[in-house]
Amino acid sequence: MDRLTVETSLTLVRPDASHREMYLAMVADYEAAGEARYQPLVEVLNTDFEGYVRHLRNWALGLNLKPGWVPCTVYWSVMADVSMIVGELHIRHWLTPSSQHEGGHIGYSIAPSMRRKGLGTLQMALGMEKAREILEADRVLVTCDTDNVGSARVIENNGGVFEDHAVSERSGKQINRYWITLSPSRKP
Repeated sequence: MDRLTVETSLTLVRPDASHREMYLAMVADYEAAGEARYQPLVEVLNTDFEGYVRHLRNWALGLNLKPGWVPCTVYWSVMADVSMIVGELHIRHWLTPSSQHEGGHIGYSIAPSMRRKGLGTLQMALGMEKAREILEADRVLVTCDTDNVGSARVIENNGGVFEDHAVSERSGKQINRYWITLSPSRKP
């Protein structure tokens, strides 16, 4: 899969139950790589996928949120020409003190077998377009673990300007904090 193919076929779509098999294949990719990102969700994904999709759609609307959570729009990164979901992108509608420290406005991931193909950079660029539509902000905060060089490159390739280091309250690891200016939307 070359960069041209990636750039012409990746789209962000809202979660939909019709993508169940592609989504479960992405989850299996993480499991095969030994990454537990989706482990807490495996049972619900296998028993009530439609309920999971409904939860994600409600999250974007701010419905049934856990205490301290904010509305968040989730997109699945789909390569339609090969019928694959290769990642996820989350746009938090505003920041809490916790997400101001770590997490920021945009969170993203690419399935392990699809990394190092330019997908992360493209996914983030598409996510910035969506952020312009959703957020009432001039810039967005994006963070990553300091030792995640690939993620830092994705952020920097999309205009991320390093602000500072912080320590994750969840993992205890050092993180990088970046701001990306949202250029004006190209809406007519």
